[in-house]
Order: sequence, then C-alpha cells, then structure tokens
Amino acid sequence: MSEALAYTVDGPAGAPVLVLGSSLGTTADMWRPQLAALTERYRVVRYDHRGHGGSPVPPGRYRLDDLGGDLLDLLDRLGLDRVHLGGLSLGGMVAMWLAANAADRVDRLALLCTSARLGPPDMWRTRIETVAAQGISAIAEAQLGRWFTPGFAARDPDTIAWARAMLTGTPAAGYVGCCAAIESMDLVPALGAITAPTLVIAGADDPATPPEHARTIAAGIPGAELSIVPDAAHLANVEQPAAVTRLLLDFLGGAQRE
Repeated sequence: MSEALAYTVDGPAGAPVLVLGSSLGTTADMWRPQLAALTERYRVVRYDHRGHGGSPVPPGRYRLDDLGGDLLDLLDRLGLDRVHLGGLSLGGMVAMWLAANAADRVDRLALLCTSARLGPPDMWRTRIETVAAQGISAIAEAQLGRWFTPGFAARDPDTIAWARAMLTGTPAAGYVGCCAAIESMDLVPALGAITAPTLVIAGADDPATPPEHARTIAAGIPGAELSIVPDAAHLANVEQPAAVTRLLLDFLGGAQRE
C-alpha cells in the first residue's frame, strides 16, 4: 500500500511542474541550493521518501516498487498528470522506476548521482545490520565522506553540519527500509523503456555512485545526455550548486525531442 508522502510546493501557480526526490538519508531540504533559481520558472514539488523527513515510516523492508508507488500516488493526489521529474541518488532510482513504469507521466527526466544497480548486496546487508544495531550515527561520518570531497568539507563546515543533521535525523527504520530497496534493485533491464528526454549528471569525484554508473544509465536510455560535474562528490547539487542548477535549467528549458 502506498504511503502518503510529505511534500512542499514552491513557485508560481500555473508554471510547469518539476518534482524532485532526494537521496538516501536526506529530506526535501537537500534541494535548497537550487530552489530560488528553479522556482523562477517552475512550480517545484519536493517530497520526502517513505521513512524520511515528514513522511510515514512503515515497518519492514521496502522495495523500489513501494517507493515508486508512493510517488505515483503523490502525483495522483496533487492532480499532476505529467511532470518534469528529477532525483538524486535514491531519488534518481525512484525517478527511473516511474519513468519506465508510467512513461506517460514524465515529460523530462533529470537523474543525478545515481545508479541503476548499486551493489554489491552484501554491502547493503552490512549497512542495514550496523544501523539496526547501532543507529545512523554509527555510519554518519563514512556517509558524509561519500557525500562531499575533503576539500569542500574543510572549506564549509556549516554545510557539513547541516547535512549531518539531516542524515542523523532520519529514522533508523526508514533508512534501513530504503537500504533494502537499493540492495535488491536492478533497473538496468528497464532503462530501454524510458522514453522521456533524459539528462544524467554525475559528480566526477563521487565514491558512492561513480561516473561509470551514470555512463551505464546514459547508454541504456535512448538519446540520454550525460554531464560530469568536476570537483563534486555524491551531493553534487550541494557541492557545486551553480553548475548543477545551470545544467538543470538548460535541460528542462530545452526544445522538445522529436
């Protein structure tokens, strides 16, 4: 059964709608660096995955089908027949699922720092066991080390503190449930079913979803564009906000592909 996701809406009524999904261990606030620029042109809907932020935390393991169904239900609740859709990391995985399974609902698709298959499964099982036993604080420093390059972390401790608060504020049960969804995910066979014009963005220094994952996605989606952002780790939109915002605006405002 789909969960009623928490969401926020910003931007002018009547503008084209852009829906954004965030990464594992973050909330809709992750998109704060892009919000001012995007809302000049778009009605921006940011949502929290189940188990995150203000959304419900159902017990047990989640599947990507669950997370995709939640998003589809949100679009229906908001009366959104067709939207631009973007997501980073887990948000990108959910966006790919929706674009492959409900192609008529997606106009343009932006996939950031994500993967169609992110193994090995035993890595996820170990993380699940650690968080279930010790809480998210046990993995927080390792995750922050994947989210940002060392140079950025040294230059901007306030942003690191903000990101740490988002991560450690995530319910452990929700984090573990979403880890299970990624553990069992394989979207590679579904990529060819995605018909929306697609932009794939990777952080050049992303240790969580390295650029080869973006190349696999771009190769699997017909006509997809690929852009690699220098000097960025996993949360590329935070570390290089101007570059990522420009890529999104240029892509979303582009001419329709025939």
